[in-house]
Amino acid sequence: MTAIDAPTGPPRSTAPSSGATGLSTPAEQLLLAAPAENFPVSPVVLPAAVRSHFHAIYAYCRFVDNIGDEAVGDRLALLDRLSDDLALIWAGDEPELPVLRRLAPTVRACDLPAEPFERLVEANRQDQRVTRYATFADLVQYCTLSADPVGRMVLGVFGLATPDRVVLSDRICTALQLVEHWQDVAEDLAAGRIYLPLEDLDAFGVTEADLAARVAGPAVRHLMAFEVARARTVMDQGAPLVSMVPGRLRFALAGFVGGGRAALDAIRRAGYDVLGGAPKAPKPRLAGFAAVALARASGPGAAGAARTAAAVASVTSTAGAAGSAARTTAGEDR
Repeated sequence: MTAIDAPTGPPRSTAPSSGATGLSTPAEQLLLAAPAENFPVSPVVLPAAVRSHFHAIYAYCRFVDNIGDEAVGDRLALLDRLSDDLALIWAGDEPELPVLRRLAPTVRACDLPAEPFERLVEANRQDQRVTRYATFADLVQYCTLSADPVGRMVLGVFGLATPDRVVLSDRICTALQLVEHWQDVAEDLAAGRIYLPLEDLDAFGVTEADLAARVAGPAVRHLMAFEVARARTVMDQGAPLVSMVPGRLRFALAGFVGGGRAALDAIRRAGYDVLGGAPKAPKPRLAGFAAVALARASGPGAAGAARTAAAVASVTSTAGAAGSAARTTAGEDR
């Protein structure tokens, strides 16, 4: 599961049911999943040409995820085939797979580097080999493959992938990935995976059997309150990026940040019980959180620059800061 694998409804079957898990799947079929995401895949505030690039990137990300999560047969072999075809784009050749043919013009028009696209393939390879994460640091490292590349692609489309922006974008994307993991505990367990760090399960006295229950008990709810607070902290660290981008992209990023915060709020409003399905934020609340993210974006000037510099500096010790703040907030939420 990567950052573009977050339907907000109930857990879906682990058996491939969409018919969109083969290498020959067209991009148009993959785009049908876009309305179920936590945030708009192609915000209407963006120009049509940019939305077309976003569609191509989304279709690619969904394509890789579907192969890694649902494809029948040797998924590692399929991912290798995809990787080989992907490399043709940067070699100046035409890829064979339909989704990559849709992606190639975006890569070339925006001069996007290969690394973020390759990282997503590697994240799905890792999903075939790793089903548990011992520590939060291990999970964050996985997010550098599964989540952070998406933000880098988005910044690349706009020609804004500067080092300071990338630092904050990585925080937002990691937070969104954590949100999806917290929403999809039941679905992931049904697929044989647990993304909740094992050290946290031990700390809160939660067993795998507890996660398999139909209703969350007190220990699971306390654990999820902790994890929600932790993800909120990581999101807050990245949110100053909204103020560092111009024009319509600022509205789009506010939507991404607001979508993540709305999903976390939905978990809170569900009493931190995620075992019956992914808690879903209604659209009015999502819009409200997006509006707040936009309003909080600092304006230009010395004060805004100082806040942005402080935000970039603060993420150098993310795991410790997130854990400390999460413990405090989780205690308050209880």
